[in-house]
Amino acid sequence: MDVNKILSADILDLIFEGRNKEYGAYDLRKTYNKRITYAILGTLIVCALLLVGYIFANNVNKGKAEIIVQDVSLENVQQEEKKPEPPPPPPPPKQEPPKVEITKFTPPKIVKDEEVKEKDEIKEVEKLEDTKIGTINQEGAKDEGIVAPPVESGTGVAEPPKEEDYDRVFTVVQIPAEFPGGITAWSKYLERNLNRDLPVDNGAPPGKYTVVVSFIVDKNGGISDVVAENDPGYGTKAEAVRVIKKGPSWKPAVQNGRNVIYRHKQSITFMVSEE
Repeated sequence: MDVNKILSADILDLIFEGRNKEYGAYDLRKTYNKRITYAILGTLIVCALLLVGYIFANNVNKGKAEIIVQDVSLENVQQEEKKPEPPPPPPPPKQEPPKVEITKFTPPKIVKDEEVKEKDEIKEVEKLEDTKIGTINQEGAKDEGIVAPPVESGTGVAEPPKEEDYDRVFTVVQIPAEFPGGITAWSKYLERNLNRDLPVDNGAPPGKYTVVVSFIVDKNGGISDVVAENDPGYGTKAEAVRVIKKGPSWKPAVQNGRNVIYRHKQSITFMVSEE
């Protein structure tokens, strides 16, 4: 090779100077970088096609999942309506004691016969046997041992009011327990923290999967005793319990101005629909 071309010549040209370049080794080494580049690009293209096909297949085979958080629902406790008490019977008519014949007692006084008035005339003793002696004259029944009826009176004892037990678990209260921020904040919390794709990932067919969860809100607002009352399957029960357990404290329920222990009920619906 000419001396002036050595500095600008390729290393392969120097190695294969005076050798048979048509044998193949020269050509393989000469095109090595190009073949490596093509191989890497081809591998990346194939991987990309496989990934796109996998995603497309999942979207075709699986439906779309949504979460429906229903309004806060308290436990349906039907209280018996108090029937109005019948009015008390009217008091019996007041019975006046029977009038008894009374003869006025006239003290003896010596006067002239013409001065004696008829009303002041002293009755004969025989006529006084069946009559009462009094200060006036009164017509009535003969005194035969008549006794006036006794006057009825009530006991007048009022029953003391029953004291409310504020340490029991209430299901109906005057002011229910509330999530900080109200029902809107509660719904947003559940929608952000629940895994809505869980039933789809577990192979749930299109439909609605409702979980009813009840839990205790104590006097300080703490959450405890989180229990799912049903299990629609596909992991929905455990997911609903998990999210409610890790939630923040609530505002406690109030009954007669006091914080009380309250059991709250919540319905959560996972909806799986077809594309």
